[in-house]
Amino acid sequence: MRIISGKHKGRRIQAPKKLPVRPTTDMAKEALFNVLNNNYNFSGLRILELFAGTGNISYEFASRGSYPITSVDGDFGCVSFIKKTAEEFDFDITALKSDVFAYLERSKNNYDIIFADPPYHLKQLEFEKITTLIFDNDILDKDGMLIIEHSKDTSLDHMGHFSFVKRYGGTSFSFFELGSEVPIK
Repeated sequence: MRIISGKHKGRRIQAPKKLPVRPTTDMAKEALFNVLNNNYNFSGLRILELFAGTGNISYEFASRGSYPITSVDGDFGCVSFIKKTAEEFDFDITALKSDVFAYLERSKNNYDIIFADPPYHLKQLEFEKITTLIFDNDILDKDGMLIIEHSKDTSLDHMGHFSFVKRYGGTSFSFFELGSEVPIK
């Protein structure tokens, strides 16, 4: 994986092969950040990455000047790798080993952008639980955005606060905002 923009543009990061991850592809990541570029100045944005894996998305935000960044993953190896990489690049990233749902239930923090990249095999109800916990617990800033990466076979457009979806091959990004509501069908 590589950092596509910002202070560390072009830097490659090699994650250990033993990590149980499916990193967002560079093509999909570039498309995602093209959408975000139209809505945000990244400097100083508070970021939460859920199911962080290698920390790929956190590094991209950090390279663009976002801080503080919190990366949450349930795998010890992933969290260790994120901590090591953040230290090497001097990124303001806090990596936490936690079940994502437990973290969302107890979090008192507020974020400008929340990015979740759960395993594609999660059940529909678990994808829905992510949005429910975030909006019910007021974790997203009033002008913030929640982005959930999922396979093309998962649909989240029926959820409250759904705004739009972007598809890139087999990868989809569903975007949610406080001011958005599911259109009445």
